Amino acid sequence: MLKSMFSAFLMYSRIPVPPVEWKPENRRFSLCFFPVIGAVIGILYVIWWHIGVKIGLNELVRGAGATVIPVLVTGGIHLDGFCDVSDAKASYGDVKKRLEIMKDSHIGAFAVIDLIIYFIVQTALFSQIRSRQTTGIIATGFVLSRALSGLTAVTFRTAKKTGSLQDFTETAYKKITVTVLTVIAVICCGIIIFSDILSGIICIISIVFMTIYYKKFSYRTFGGITGDLSGWFLQMCEITILAGAVAGEVLEGVIK
Repeated sequence: MLKSMFSAFLMYSRIPVPPVEWKPENRRFSLCFFPVIGAVIGILYVIWWHIGVKIGLNELVRGAGATVIPVLVTGGIHLDGFCDVSDAKASYGDVKKRLEIMKDSHIGAFAVIDLIIYFIVQTALFSQIRSRQTTGIIATGFVLSRALSGLTAVTFRTAKKTGSLQDFTETAYKKITVTVLTVIAVICCGIIIFSDILSGIICIISIVFMTIYYKKFSYRTFGGITGDLSGWFLQMCEITILAGAVAGEVLEGVIK
C-alpha cells in the first residue's frame, strides 16, 4: 500500500517521497491515493488564503498565489495534458491524427492560447473569493477532481492500449479502486454541500455536467480517454468547481 502511495506521488506530484521500483505490483492501489495529492494542495491553498488575508495581501496577489500552488505541487503534469488536448482538438485531423498530436512533446499555438486564458480566468476567480466557506469548497474540490479523474480513468473506454494511463489502470485492482474513489467523491460532495448549500449545489451540478461532457467529448473526438485527457478533465473539474463556488458566493450576496 505504501509503495502504491509513493508511486502516485512520484507520478502526479513533486512532493518528495522514497523512491520505489516502477513495476505493476507497486501501482495496484496508486489511483486510490491520487486524491491525497489534492488534499495537500487544498491544505496549502487554505493556509495561503488565511495568511494573505491576515497580512493584508490584495485579492490579485492572493489569486495569483492560489493559481501557482497546484502547479508547484504537481509540476504541471495535468497542465501538460491540458495543452496536448488543446492542440489536438484544434486540428482538423481524424482520431488517429489527433492522438498523434497529443504524443508530440512540442507545444502549439492553440495550447498556449488556451493555457493563458485558463490562468487568467483561474486567477480572476481565485481573486473573487471572500468567505472561509468558499475556500473550504475549493480546497475540497482539489480532492474531488482527482477522485473523479481516477474514477473515470478506470471506468471509461480508453483510446489506446499503451501509455501512462494504462500503466496505472491496467495494473489496478479495479473493484477496490472504484469503491475507494467513489466513497471519496461522495464524502467530498457532502463536505461541499455542508460548507455552503447554494454554492455546493451549483458546484455538484456543474461537475456532473462536466463529467458527462468529458465522456462524450473524449469518445467522439478521440475514441476514448488517454492520460492527457485525464489531465485535461482534472483541470476542467478544478476550474468548474472554482467557478461554481464563486457563482454561489455572488448569488448569496445578491440575495442578501
